[in-house]
Amino acid sequence: MARRLGVDYGEKRMGIAVCDPQEWVATPLCVVPIHSEDHALQEIRRLIAETGAEAIVLGLPLNMDNTRGPMAQRVEAFAERLRREIGLPVDLWDERLSSAEVERVLLEGDASRARRRAVTDMLAAQTVLQSFIDARHPSR
Repeated sequence: MARRLGVDYGEKRMGIAVCDPQEWVATPLCVVPIHSEDHALQEIRRLIAETGAEAIVLGLPLNMDNTRGPMAQRVEAFAERLRREIGLPVDLWDERLSSAEVERVLLEGDASRARRRAVTDMLAAQTVLQSFIDARHPSR
C-alpha cells in the first residue's frame, strides 16, 4: 500500500486529494490553478514532495457511453507524461459523475455558488481517490 495523490485534472485547475499510507481514507487537499501542462507537472511534483505520495490516481473523464472524448485523451497523454517525467505509478480512474455528485451534495448542504466553485474540484479528486482505494480493498 502507498500514500496516493488523487488528481482531478481540468482545463484551468486541478483538484488534489491524498490518502493515508494504509489506503483507508482519501482527504481533500487543495485546488491548484494551472496555466499550462508544464505548470501542472511542476505543481504535482511539489505536492508529491510535500505529501510523500508514492503513486498518483488521475481521474479519467470518460463519456457516459464509455468513449473517450478530447478531454479524456488529454488526460491520458498527461498520465503518460507523468509516468515518464515523475517516475511514479499513475493509475487512471473513471471519474464520471464525480463532480456532479459533489455538486449535488454541496447544493443539499446549501453551499453558496462561490463556495461550490472553490471546493468542487478538490472534492471531486477526493471522490475519485476514495473510489479507487475502495475498489482496491473491497473487503473493508
